[in-house]
Amino acid sequence: MISRREFLRAASVAAVPGAAPPAARARVPDEIRLVVPYSPGGSTDLLARILAQEMSKRLGNTVTVDYRPGAGSMIGIAHVARAPADGSALAIVNSSFVINPVLRASTPYRVEDLRPVTQLVDVPFVLLANLRTPFDTVPELVDHYRRTDRAIEFAMPGMGGAAHLGGVLLGRAAGLQVLPIPYKGSPPAHADVIAGRVPLLIETLPTAIPQVQAGRMKMIAALGQERIHGLGQYPTVAETFPGFNASTFYGLAAPAATPGETIDEISNAVTDVLLQQENRGRLEKLGLFVRANGPAAFGTFLAEHAAKWAAIIREQKITVE
Repeated sequence: MISRREFLRAASVAAVPGAAPPAARARVPDEIRLVVPYSPGGSTDLLARILAQEMSKRLGNTVTVDYRPGAGSMIGIAHVARAPADGSALAIVNSSFVINPVLRASTPYRVEDLRPVTQLVDVPFVLLANLRTPFDTVPELVDHYRRTDRAIEFAMPGMGGAAHLGGVLLGRAAGLQVLPIPYKGSPPAHADVIAGRVPLLIETLPTAIPQVQAGRMKMIAALGQERIHGLGQYPTVAETFPGFNASTFYGLAAPAATPGETIDEISNAVTDVLLQQENRGRLEKLGLFVRANGPAAFGTFLAEHAAKWAAIIREQKITVE
């Protein structure tokens, strides 16, 4: 298992322009595949489509979206790790990229098999509830579960991801037991919470907010450190439990041996795309908040993200087979 120090060292070396030998340097290829390790649909898909369209214009090449779902994102990420190291295959990664190698006994890739290109966006998690639950705020929720001496039961799309760990973190902060209930994707999880079979849901903002807007669920709180831009009426869990923070992200990663010159060119193109006002506005309406921080900063961010969740996983003895 890679340590935080080892990962930071690998990320910083990988992110330095020119780290690859001069002979290995190459221009950005004429065709690039953005590998999405999930099925079509949802915020990852929308982000990938916007990127593919706009990167094609910016780079003057062909950028396509390639869906390779399965195994909690590991199939798609492993595919990119084994791809030619020339920038022709890039993985869209999130928290699972660094969580899986800590959480699982074996994975088809190592974190150091890929190198950071850039973080794309922050993706807030939110806590939603069935409309009939007897609480509307985090303090009321905590009081309810303490009085009833029951575990906090919550639905989530998938097992072992940041939504799962965010729920565990909430229980830890409140001093309560939790009962995570995994689903194969968001739709069945949403259906059971709406029907009242499960009281709570932890979900990404882009997928959750349509349910709130349609009046099918109520939003209790945001799980990030700050109130969500445009949704400031909803408090954060951190306002009840200072320091609480559970969110995810989307970023780009390439095979580890990809030349630094190629990494930089792709990162710069992506930054130009994301910072265009029209594109930024489209993403913010989806609940995706642009970060575009480049290879070095993204490498540091990944190491810190991995260390945080690894500590929770080990402390709570969480495993996924």
